[in-house]
Amino acid sequence: MLEANRMHYHSNFADNRGHIDHSARVMRVITWNRSFKGMQNSDNGRDEFDNDEWETHATVLDKMLAWEKKLYDEVKAGELMKIEYQRKVALLSKQKKRGSNPESIEKTKAAVNHLHTRYIVDMQSMDSTVSEIQRLRDDQLYPKLVELVDGMAVMWETMHSHHDSQLKIVADLRTLDASNTMKETSEHHMGRTVQLYEVVREWHSQFLKLMSHQKEYIQALNSWLKLNLIPIESNLKEKVSSPPRAHHPPIQALLLSWHEHMEKLPDDLAKSTIHSFSAVINTIILLQQDEVKQKEKCEELRKEYMRKSRSFDDWYHKFSQKRAASGEEVEGENGEGGAQKDLVAERKFIVDSLKTRLDDELEAHQKLCRQVREKSLGSLKTHLPELFRSISDFALASSEMYKSLRSIARPQNSEAN
Repeated sequence: MLEANRMHYHSNFADNRGHIDHSARVMRVITWNRSFKGMQNSDNGRDEFDNDEWETHATVLDKMLAWEKKLYDEVKAGELMKIEYQRKVALLSKQKKRGSNPESIEKTKAAVNHLHTRYIVDMQSMDSTVSEIQRLRDDQLYPKLVELVDGMAVMWETMHSHHDSQLKIVADLRTLDASNTMKETSEHHMGRTVQLYEVVREWHSQFLKLMSHQKEYIQALNSWLKLNLIPIESNLKEKVSSPPRAHHPPIQALLLSWHEHMEKLPDDLAKSTIHSFSAVINTIILLQQDEVKQKEKCEELRKEYMRKSRSFDDWYHKFSQKRAASGEEVEGENGEGGAQKDLVAERKFIVDSLKTRLDDELEAHQKLCRQVREKSLGSLKTHLPELFRSISDFALASSEMYKSLRSIARPQNSEAN
């Protein structure tokens, strides 16, 4: 960058070595750290890979940013120099009116001439920078945008084909009957449902970013182009010969149309459909959680029943042995046998009641399993076709949009060639 600043005041008109390509020299400094750009061809002095086909969309933008920063610095320095020039001109005028010392007048006049020359030199350098930005805009950025349009047209056409196939597949779910399916929700099954929910949420998030970033990028390019097409004027008497500017470069029509098409894309419906589908999956997760909780409740109740059943069996076995050893009858004269019989019945009633509760909870679990299967499948039957129909329609609209942009770009591109 120091080398770039040093060349800032250098002019084609102030060098006896002939024409100097400022842009090429500056870019050699700016891109010195790129190994493939720094390799010199000793035969013609050009970079071995100094070819537009090696540039990517990102590197073109990077180069344009570097040149825009250089232009900004040049314009800023030029404005400061113009202010200084105007101040010196005003001082010279005052000195002449006051009849100041001729030596002072000559000194001020020399300063004015020097600033005027420097300003002209800077304007030449600025014009060179502007020309390079225009060249990058028309010869590198515009073709990259056309490539992007072509790629997006192919991508969305392919996406539409796949989403249309998915729509046909999920439409067949309507004939699927799972009424006899009693498979419980396993831990693995629930894990996959949660995973699907996270994937759909991420899908929604990335879709929002995709649309937002596309619109922001095209809007930013349009805003930049409006400024780029504004000529840099000089109010000096001597007009500096600036390079001609295209009033309507090919990139302008493409970006304007791109922006208009992006604003009309039906992305809101696709966004809401994906979001709604994530809510459907979340509802299924809640149903599965209820089912799992019911199963856990049944397991806890089963354990309690088994524990109390074994406890009763052990107690009854010992109780029976004790009675047999003492020779007691079931019905004693003093009514003790009846009391013991009531004790057995009471303890057995507790176990039987627990068994009844367990059977009821198991039945509730089986019923819940059916409900989860039916509600889950019913929701998928309804919302999956809606999802893929919306996404398929959006993919089709995007494909048609980029095909339309392609038709705008290609004629202009062929004319430019």
